[in-house]
Amino acid sequence: MSWWWAGAIGAAKKKLEEDETPKSFQSVALVVGVTGIVGNSLAEILPLSDTPGGPWKVYGVARRPRPHWHAEHRIEYIQCDVSDPKDTESKLSQLTDVTHIFYVSWVNRTTETDNCEINGSMLRNVLHTLILNAPNLRHICLQTGAKHYVGSFEYITSGKIEPHDPPFTEDLPRLNTPNFFYVQEDILLQEIEKKQGLTWSVHRPNTIFGFSPYSLMNIVGTLCVYAAICKYEGKPLLFPGNKVTWESYSEVSDADLIAEHQIWAAVDPYAKNEAFNVNNGDIFKWKHLWKVLAEQFGIEKYGLEEGKNVGLKEMMKGKESVWEKIVNEKGLQKTRLEEVGFWWFVDILLSMMPMESPILCMNKSKEHGFLGFRNSKSSLITWIDKMKAFKIVP
Repeated sequence: MSWWWAGAIGAAKKKLEEDETPKSFQSVALVVGVTGIVGNSLAEILPLSDTPGGPWKVYGVARRPRPHWHAEHRIEYIQCDVSDPKDTESKLSQLTDVTHIFYVSWVNRTTETDNCEINGSMLRNVLHTLILNAPNLRHICLQTGAKHYVGSFEYITSGKIEPHDPPFTEDLPRLNTPNFFYVQEDILLQEIEKKQGLTWSVHRPNTIFGFSPYSLMNIVGTLCVYAAICKYEGKPLLFPGNKVTWESYSEVSDADLIAEHQIWAAVDPYAKNEAFNVNNGDIFKWKHLWKVLAEQFGIEKYGLEEGKNVGLKEMMKGKESVWEKIVNEKGLQKTRLEEVGFWWFVDILLSMMPMESPILCMNKSKEHGFLGFRNSKSSLITWIDKMKAFKIVP
């Protein structure tokens, strides 16, 4: 029985022995966005000796030079800007042995119309190149997310749309607004027709708990930086959100679980050509997880200050020098505050959304054979510990 069918495998990873590297591979993965929050988990899990579909050879693509915290992964790293068709063609057309694509990349622009254009062209560049040049390509995993059901950040904060009534199921119709997830799904289905027998899957996580210090949507990392600043200044850890979010039920998706979900869909015949939600399978209230966050940083005073709804973007103004002192005094990796604190994202999730947190139904995944889950409290602690272990936060 595969490891995901038995439930959570936990945060600990089985380390590969140096002499375990196989001479031949059953599957060859291309992870696009490999330094991102789920790409990082895929880079850890795919090379493991017991990963289904393996042994796996793994190529990892990202725009940045390979960061120090990513160096231990046993992958072939390729620095490539997939928004540039020439760079994509030049570097990815040589990967003729790829059998599976895990597309977990995105970029953020000011408007959703611009998001549709850039994120659509990035995906198209990758698929066009690999479908033409990788004769053994078998499956493409595309990661989108919960905004499929509630609309883009631009429209969520504007209050211009009426989202579906949760819990959200995969068969709900699209909202009548621009959404780059819709564009990507359409491009995927168009490109897939160019190669007979090529299959696909779409994966829709909720807010992700994971490790990627520079990820634009790393809520755990950003909250860790906020907590570290509060601890250093001797201030209470105030919840930077509204009472609705504080009191209502929320859910998240663990990055390792999402990676397992994608690998399952890539190798299980019953999961082909389907869209699936993916979350931890439990629910929580932020007022309970906030205590966990405070405890991990040794902060005694914490909570919601009623009547005040000040977001992190406002609270963290002018804190650049404070963060620089923390980095130097605690011997952390050299980072600037703007590199590790993405206040706008946390503000949208906890403060600015005019609705309760989206709840995604997992019945379809279960019915197709995926029974993996995570304890969200344990997940939060795991990723906080990893941020500390890599000396991103004290």
